[in-house]
Amino acid sequence: MKAPTHSSVNIIQWLGCFLRPYWSKVAIALLALLVSAASWLVLGQGIKIVIDQGFVANDMTTLNQALLAVMIIAGVGCIATYFRFYYMLWLGERVSADIRKQLYDHMLRLGMDFYAENRTGEVISRFTSDTTVLQSVIGMGLSMAIRSGVTFIGALILMLFTSVQLTLLVLIAVPIVLLPIKLLGKKVRLYAQTSQDKVAQMSAHIDQSVHEIHTVQSYNREHADSQHLADKVEEVMAAAQSRIHFRALLVISIMAISIGAIVFVAWIGANDVLSGTLSVGSFTAFIFYAVMAGGAVATISEVIGEIQKAIGASARIRELLDTHPTRSSTSSTTELMLAQHAVPIAFSNVSFAYPSNLTQTVLEDISINVATGQKIALVGPSGAGKSTLFQLLLDFYQPQQGNITLWGQPMPQLDSHIIREQFALVPQDAVIFATSVFDNIAYGRSDASLSDVIDAAQQAQAHAFITQLTHGYDTQLGERGIKLSGGQKQRIAIARAILANRPILLLDEATSALDAVSEQAVKQALEALMQNKTTLIIAHRLSTVVNADLILVLEQGRIIAQGDHDTLLAQCPLYQELAIIQLLD
Repeated sequence: MKAPTHSSVNIIQWLGCFLRPYWSKVAIALLALLVSAASWLVLGQGIKIVIDQGFVANDMTTLNQALLAVMIIAGVGCIATYFRFYYMLWLGERVSADIRKQLYDHMLRLGMDFYAENRTGEVISRFTSDTTVLQSVIGMGLSMAIRSGVTFIGALILMLFTSVQLTLLVLIAVPIVLLPIKLLGKKVRLYAQTSQDKVAQMSAHIDQSVHEIHTVQSYNREHADSQHLADKVEEVMAAAQSRIHFRALLVISIMAISIGAIVFVAWIGANDVLSGTLSVGSFTAFIFYAVMAGGAVATISEVIGEIQKAIGASARIRELLDTHPTRSSTSSTTELMLAQHAVPIAFSNVSFAYPSNLTQTVLEDISINVATGQKIALVGPSGAGKSTLFQLLLDFYQPQQGNITLWGQPMPQLDSHIIREQFALVPQDAVIFATSVFDNIAYGRSDASLSDVIDAAQQAQAHAFITQLTHGYDTQLGERGIKLSGGQKQRIAIARAILANRPILLLDEATSALDAVSEQAVKQALEALMQNKTTLIIAHRLSTVVNADLILVLEQGRIIAQGDHDTLLAQCPLYQELAIIQLLD
């Protein structure tokens, strides 16, 4: 993914959109924050009264009253602090949850071209680590920054009422404090963003290794992959080290300037007390406010690093959200109008190249008409474009030239959701989710009952082995169906397609992973299933294509021959070669 280009102002406005629905809780949090800050500021006046009218005047009654007032104010401050903490933390969790939901919904709509160019682990990092950074900053960092800002302004105003001269001296230090924030803040943000990118790359490597652990261990790659991850971790550490360096410089610069200013002003104030132009209580209150202001500035300087990190994380999330799907999921057509006697599928002079390499044509001038109930087999060498045809039918990509119609309607006029409702797909590599057997089979039909699932499993010749699993249809199949054999996975996928009961079947050599006995049983089930359905089959075996109504031979993205098995075997040299090398058992 390219580097994010969003400004800090845009990021803050974007986050404000997520906070807006919860304005009442934001208002409570801000009110609690103001009351909390005001309480601690008023304490300075209480200290002034305690010293000037209590200790110095030797008035015990006033002293007791002032101390009681101080306790009440402190109590109010504690209660307000509770509400500030509760609602700010709640808002952090809520906004993070809403961003995750929006991000996940968006990720599900992105096209295959996006995932072909971006590693899954890096995308997941946006979803997990970046949103966690935002949660922390909104819940704690932002609260601390606003509180410290209010405290600094309030302390400055009360300092002005206490001593104009000393306050003016303090204000001289303010531009000096802003200087390191201006110079070092950008560095902190830059390295924070770099650090997050390195974490994403590390997550991508972990995701890949864990998902393919069988292959990793089979080839004894544990040590090599471990070393590779160690290198990634060190890259993360190097980026973090730079961020920490500049953040530490920022904090220490602000603290040094603040402490120096407070000490200098305290020295001037002490001389005023000795000369009698300033009371002890006023001087003590002024120092109290000066320390609060200095502490607020120090807190802001620390939080700035976290806020810059959050801005970097937000920019990465915004970049992903700003990535548009290949084709919008909405269109003017909301339902499929089935024209009488319409052809289910028609390719008309379709040419296509993948977006990542537009100079390499994958399909060229493809024209196919698929009649209702027809079984069409696609054969050809690897890379001929067979699977790409399926990708176009499922609307994962759109052709650069030509037209595809579905039941007589141009596909660009149809919603992607409607298009995919017409197809049941059985891929060559069966996809099994880390859920139960029941959930895997019912994946294409959420309203299916247990009896529906069992019936589909029986047709796919899967019921027998499912009942032998530990918990039957409630058995959790593990990551990518690790508890099942290849043939069992394939039968689960076939049962899923049977249960979905879509009018068009897309079979990518659905029996390729089955043993001889299971293959024969499943073929019988598929033959029964295909009786009333239109079927396209990517075939590699003779037994799959001999009964097809039409066989299309593809080579280098073109249809070079078509006909039934006997005709092609007699007339097409490439088909003869495929029959000898690939198709014959």
